[in-house]
Amino acid sequence: MGSENKERVFCVELKSKRHLKNVTLTNGAGESVLVEGTIGKLVQATFEDGIVLEVVGDKGILRLDLGEDEIKKTASQNRAEVKRQ
Repeated sequence: MGSENKERVFCVELKSKRHLKNVTLTNGAGESVLVEGTIGKLVQATFEDGIVLEVVGDKGILRLDLGEDEIKKTASQNRAEVKRQ
């Protein structure tokens, strides 16, 4: 399964920085980054070219590198995979 180790690319596009709740960049060993915000009420969720999930809200857009074929697993399969990680 070639897509198991594929890194996911995401983009959060907000119409205003007022909708951004929190962005944290730490100087610790973990180099973690936290981005929290709202895209507002759902307008639509579609797949662009079958490979990018685009969730459009009234305050912004969330894009995630996730193919349509990757979300057809059952909920129990997804929970089992998460527990193994």
